[in-house]
Amino acid sequence: MNAGRLPLFCDTAMAGRIERAAGGRLAGKSIAVLGITFKPDTDDAREAPSLTLIPMLQEKGATVRVYDPHIDRTAEQLLPGVTWCGSALEAAEKADIAVVVTEWNEFRALDLDTLKERMRGDVLVDFRNIYLPAQAHAAGFSYTSIGR
Repeated sequence: MNAGRLPLFCDTAMAGRIERAAGGRLAGKSIAVLGITFKPDTDDAREAPSLTLIPMLQEKGATVRVYDPHIDRTAEQLLPGVTWCGSALEAAEKADIAVVVTEWNEFRALDLDTLKERMRGDVLVDFRNIYLPAQAHAAGFSYTSIGR
């Protein structure tokens, strides 16, 4: 197993956490997934959690828009049915939920007020704890993180 790769049950738990944050239902929701690679500063998506998480979200009826700053574009064939975007803000356009999967510095630097303005919904799920809860709440997000 790759050191950056979590077991499948973690992906299932991640999908469940997103579903709970969305009020228990993902059908008809638009989700912006920020980060596809298994770690920042790489273009490698092999064994990345996103490769199993995104299909789980799609199976629950969500549409998924994704952005990763340096993903190898051959990864597009690994995630059929997603919309690939050119920026985090483009991925978040009219999204109900934004999910941080990879802790890219570009995502740390996002202005959360601007991110929220682009979205239709207010759910931000941060699997890398890159935002402070108070900062996310001040921007108007219903914020979910890990271990806080």
